[in-house]
Amino acid sequence: MDASAKYLPAEVLSRIHRLELRARTIVEGFLSGVQKSPYQGFSVEFAEHREYVPGDDIRHIDWRVFAKADRYYVKQYEEETNLRTHILLDASASMAYPDPPAAGRLTKWDYARTLAACLIYLLMHQHDSAGLVLFDESVRLQVPPTARLAQLRSMIDLLEAQRPASRTEVKASITRLADRVRRRGMVVLISDVLCAADEVIAGMERLCYEGHSVIVMQVLDRDELEFPFTQNVLFDALEPPAVEVLTDPQSLRHSYLQVLQRHLTAIRAACVNRMVDYVLMSTADPIHVALTRFLARRMQRLKR
Repeated sequence: MDASAKYLPAEVLSRIHRLELRARTIVEGFLSGVQKSPYQGFSVEFAEHREYVPGDDIRHIDWRVFAKADRYYVKQYEEETNLRTHILLDASASMAYPDPPAAGRLTKWDYARTLAACLIYLLMHQHDSAGLVLFDESVRLQVPPTARLAQLRSMIDLLEAQRPASRTEVKASITRLADRVRRRGMVVLISDVLCAADEVIAGMERLCYEGHSVIVMQVLDRDELEFPFTQNVLFDALEPPAVEVLTDPQSLRHSYLQVLQRHLTAIRAACVNRMVDYVLMSTADPIHVALTRFLARRMQRLKR
């Protein structure tokens, strides 16, 4: 299957075509999501340089910078930087659940990277810039924000090539991103957020302090939300430290669901208190339903 068709399902694109992804706050003096005309020529104000990536128009390479730095950089202009969004995607080992997946069932990783691809598509089609950051215990790779649709295929190819690995370090990855990003914009965290709540909260606080508009999309499997196991099960940790536990799940179900709800409540409350948009998504819900429901409700709230 073509990677674009895999991560940009027709039923999703048809639903989100008329929706928008706006920042909650004013970013760098512009109301996010309300576009000027697309960039044409050189009659607009220069904003900044960013490193060249394959697919960029070579006409915008700054050759003076190349002569000094011996590296390619392209010029970005005000129209290109109206809303700059970083999609921060969790590629840690826990996102591989269930492994192996049953027929017709998506892993959290497949669900999350499809979400990421659809959001990048949406942002680019509303003439905003979108970038991709993959992280586990550190930032694995980073593609700077761009509004060029030619880059969409490159990002999808990257998503197709990557596999979940290592442990989750949300705070460290967010801190590294915040250190690198100079201009305020929007950050969308897509993760199962199965780590210490205070680590996630500290990361969100850093982004909010820097003036970014933040969205948290927490992706969990139905098994994690409902704990439906009835027979003896061998639970095997996907992330270090390696732990195996053979147990009767019915004896754990009540305690597990209590702990999970406390964790979800802490994350949700922290988001509400910091004006961060939060949505919990189950991989059992079709992506086009979950994403369009979130975007439509968010548009309604921001309009009010």
